[in-house]
Amino acid sequence: MPRIVVVGSINMDLVTLAPRFPGPGETVLGSRFFTTHGGKGANQAVAAARLGAEVSMVGALGRDAFGDQLHAGLAQEGVDLAHVARLDDVGSGSASITVAEGDNQIIVVPAANARVTPAQVEAAHPAIACADAVLVQLEIPLDAVEATLRLARRENVPVILNPAPAQKLPAEWLQLASLLTPNQHELATMLGDDANTDFRELMRRAPCPVVLTRGGEGAWYRDDAHPEPAHQPGFAVDVVDTTGAGDTFNGALAVFLHEGLPQAVRKASAAAALSVTKLGAQGGMPSAREVEALLAR
Repeated sequence: MPRIVVVGSINMDLVTLAPRFPGPGETVLGSRFFTTHGGKGANQAVAAARLGAEVSMVGALGRDAFGDQLHAGLAQEGVDLAHVARLDDVGSGSASITVAEGDNQIIVVPAANARVTPAQVEAAHPAIACADAVLVQLEIPLDAVEATLRLARRENVPVILNPAPAQKLPAEWLQLASLLTPNQHELATMLGDDANTDFRELMRRAPCPVVLTRGGEGAWYRDDAHPEPAHQPGFAVDVVDTTGAGDTFNGALAVFLHEGLPQAVRKASAAAALSVTKLGAQGGMPSAREVEALLAR
């Protein structure tokens, strides 16, 4: 059973379904509203846990109703929460998500996620040191991201950096990562490059191995064994909600990384495809058995 540590955000998602996205100043009548558990870190932790991994989470929650629900939900998925802080003076993170026309728009309020610290990462040193892979994203303070990259590198543990939301990062940090998992916009932003540049050229410019996600088209990957970007086609499914597809991909990639990059990307692509067939970031995250069934078809 792979041991995965996820350092990242935990949010309550406030989801509205609508026939289309409103324009500036426009009101559109929605068809449904619901809350669901999310946050890139928590989503990736749940994705990995459902695929059979032993998962530890490093993050922060407020001591509020959302925090109680999110804490209980992660515990129910079997995620170890020993390194998730509960804070009295700030609320839990939230994301307002509008789903329309098979796509989504998201506004995130970090709240407690903005309080994740390098000291908290260091406190999780024992869990990180014996992990098979570490996952980190950019919905927490960048000093905590850096601390995660440095600690994982120090302990020779593979660390996957999912550079979302998009922002420019120091080249030194990218060299610390074992694997970058951006989409094209995120990769261009991270490198300080033009987003219109051919994505394969962007992948070649990255100072470490890259797995580039391209939605329904699938994913491309490049590492020392595959110096030229290789393609993993996507899987044809009926799309209901794309929220959380990238997080499912990252969680699965961490779980299957020990099988080699091509196989890990293939299984992660299958898991991400299954995840978009149901509502909610975590609603469609599949089990290992479901992934194997799709691959067998």
